[in-house]
Amino acid sequence: MNDQALGCYRHPDRETGIRCTRCERPTCPQCMVSASVGFQCPECVGGRTGGADGGAPPPRAGVPRTIAGGAHASDPRLVTKILLGLNVALWVAVMIAGDRLVEDLELFGRARLTFGGPVEGVAEGQWYRLLTSMFLHQAPMHIAFNMLSLWWLGPPLEAALGRARYLALYLLAGLGGSALTFLVADPAQPSLGASGAIFGLLGATAVLMRRLNYDMRPVIALLVLNLIFTFAWANIAWQAHIGGLVVGTAVAYGLVHAPRDKRVLVQRATCGLALLVIAGTVAVRTLQLTG
Repeated sequence: MNDQALGCYRHPDRETGIRCTRCERPTCPQCMVSASVGFQCPECVGGRTGGADGGAPPPRAGVPRTIAGGAHASDPRLVTKILLGLNVALWVAVMIAGDRLVEDLELFGRARLTFGGPVEGVAEGQWYRLLTSMFLHQAPMHIAFNMLSLWWLGPPLEAALGRARYLALYLLAGLGGSALTFLVADPAQPSLGASGAIFGLLGATAVLMRRLNYDMRPVIALLVLNLIFTFAWANIAWQAHIGGLVVGTAVAYGLVHAPRDKRVLVQRATCGLALLVIAGTVAVRTLQLTG
């Protein structure tokens, strides 16, 4: 069998190295359905060619699933569009409201924003900053770069994982970046941006490509280049990048490598463990700053 990249039989513009284990049609991540051995195309899973024994298809065989067990969606970019819209809407709000809105939503550990004012920050119970800072941007180039990266990385992952799993991955990666920033950075140093979540998507892309036996060189080169920029450029919160990358990679591994018979359990445990580690990190740092 020729293993070179071919166009998906349903989406010819999408190259893939994966074939249906039954009919050998080339299938892309959006179309492939995880089977007990390898992957199958929607037609074979749907029962047009019968079950494994040539008879009737097994129960729920007509419901195609993604590689991570998610349901296929008519619009595999919907969650990505919503996330992009939230980021842009908040950026517009910042342009209108000014610095006060930024101060209310940005991430910092513990500081006084005004002389004689109250001590604020995550350590003072403003945990929402861990989440709101993920959608907050000020500089046009900052949001432009992050949103272009989201639009490039997001849809393939959303199609491969399914909407709920993809959203969980994005939020956990972003929170992981926020938690590491809170833990390591100067508590008075503000941080904002979707970069932590974007790095999580980059790590997840590497995990997915490895799972599908794609050529890893492009994504590795992109990852190395972004890490060089992270540590070479000034005014970049490297903690958010590294935290998002680590959490995103770990969560994605659990999502796509979960055994089929215990898929939901393993995936929920993976996301739950990631959230527990994030919460523990925040709790430890809070005690350090306030104890």
